[in-house]
Amino acid sequence: MTPTAPPARPTLTENFLADRVLGGWLGRVAGNMLGKPVEQGDVWTRARIDRYLREAEALPLTDYLPQPPSEEIASALRPGWQRCVRGRVHGSCRDDDVDYAILNLHLLETFGSAFSTEQVGEMWLLRLPYLQTFTAERAAYRNLANGLKPPLTATYDNPYQEWIGALIRADVYGWTSPGDPRRAAYLARRDAALSHTGNGVYGAMWAAALVAAAFTAPSARAALDAALTTIPASSRLARVVRRTTSLHDARLGWEETLATVERETAGLGWIHTVPNAAVITAALLYGGGDFTHTLALTVRGGLDTDSNGATAGSVAGVLCGAAAIPEQWTAPLEDRVRSAVFGFDGVRVSELAARTVELIQT
Repeated sequence: MTPTAPPARPTLTENFLADRVLGGWLGRVAGNMLGKPVEQGDVWTRARIDRYLREAEALPLTDYLPQPPSEEIASALRPGWQRCVRGRVHGSCRDDDVDYAILNLHLLETFGSAFSTEQVGEMWLLRLPYLQTFTAERAAYRNLANGLKPPLTATYDNPYQEWIGALIRADVYGWTSPGDPRRAAYLARRDAALSHTGNGVYGAMWAAALVAAAFTAPSARAALDAALTTIPASSRLARVVRRTTSLHDARLGWEETLATVERETAGLGWIHTVPNAAVITAALLYGGGDFTHTLALTVRGGLDTDSNGATAGSVAGVLCGAAAIPEQWTAPLEDRVRSAVFGFDGVRVSELAARTVELIQT
């Protein structure tokens, strides 16, 4: 029997990179917008999200969340939901999941890829309002303002060191390291060390590597396998990603896989890196390479829905490219992003993508 040759690696031409980087930006913004109204995992469980969708006759989910079908559902949604549901999206809402991507683009433009953790902190103080930071980032910001230096900024009076904040900051390091997950993880580690330790740092490394691998991987599974090689195999994060993958390989259904992992990560909380990485992994695997299905499964998976939607959307967008993303996700964004990062409010997504491509070293 003649062995089958592995799929050829795509040629990283300028047009290819422009399409895939724009896909990553659009996927991140769209996924964030999809998950934003139900971003509270202790309230919006998987069952409750699906009940909302069933009552609104929106299953299967193929677009932004529908208008809430009742006042009971509307009252439980996050503030600002009115600008994130079908028919009401006119450009993206402001959110930290997009702010950090913008901020880290500016970081690389300012300091280059040799930036230090201290320079990440300097950029926060100069460009990011304190009240637009949360959990580990707010603790680190406060520590910076009080004169502490890394790594103390991550460890002093910070109970959120393994939460998802560093993971959501990592995409730009992947977008600027196409096909080089180790470089992406190395850059993300330097950023994450400002505010996180342990699995919090590994989550950033894994996400950056996952995005970078998506440029040349033949599938989401291949990208996941590549990203796993950049973090310690014995870490809890690596173990939960492998566990999720093994359940998929054993042909368990998506819901049963998430229920199993939920039991095994009970007690960590809905903003911890580890259970959220399982939701992202499951969506990429069960999404089967389809952008819409991947986004829908990510947000239906619950927990930190807007952050997970943003990361999975970024990976899925790089895998398929901007030209292949269905119009219902991109047209309402109107190529425009609201941002709390000083100097960037109202910036065009296409401009952010073009500036990102300029940072790629080919």
